[in-house]
Amino acid sequence: MSANLLILGGTTEASSLAKAVAKRKLKAVFSYAGRVNSPREQPIPQRVGGFGGVDGLAAYLRDNNITHVIDATHPFAAKMSWNAYNACTEAGVPLLAFTRPPWVAQAGDEWVHVSDMYGAVAAVSGSPKRVMLALGRLHMEEFAAAPDNHYVLRLVDEPEIAPKLPDHSVIVARGPFTTEADIALFREQRIDMVVCKNAGGKGAEAKVHAARELGLPMVMIDRPDLPPRDEVATVKAVFDWIDAH
Repeated sequence: MSANLLILGGTTEASSLAKAVAKRKLKAVFSYAGRVNSPREQPIPQRVGGFGGVDGLAAYLRDNNITHVIDATHPFAAKMSWNAYNACTEAGVPLLAFTRPPWVAQAGDEWVHVSDMYGAVAAVSGSPKRVMLALGRLHMEEFAAAPDNHYVLRLVDEPEIAPKLPDHSVIVARGPFTTEADIALFREQRIDMVVCKNAGGKGAEAKVHAARELGLPMVMIDRPDLPPRDEVATVKAVFDWIDAH
């Protein structure tokens, strides 16, 4: 039986895999969660939106004769990853995580490690600061609990409703970003501290290099608990896994 892939995407890695899958002429569907208004077009068929939890995803796998699932979602999309794990277990479909190695602090870095958003809010509390929130749109308003700061928000889409933060500015931009551009941005915005998730990989690391270059402290939110599954970090390794299954 020929392969029929479901790629759970939204990341730079997922897009690179879609290009390689199209070049190899494998049958595949690219799935977006639907959290941005204008998702990047892919060279393979794509769908946007949820599946309806574990049961809905398991039904999709069976109804569409999916042979392999590649979880190339963001490392912090824990709910989707767990849903994929449980749905694949239920449907008997092999599951692979195509993920990125986490970032690691270097000598001289001033990183504050926290386990969740509550810890991040606590880490930016205290004396007023200009804080770069490199978190996307889902967690912005939690920082209203630390109202003395000015927050700089970089978002893919212009928010339809103004974030409920007492003092903030919004920059609309789509990555990947360069270290040089982020250094210029941090200087222009007079950033004192950067808050981000430890997404890892090359596509989103410019802010890490920029903060390092400027000697800025970073609040680094550690990755959540993810399900046990095979993991790879290269497109070649994905194809090797598909060929082996």
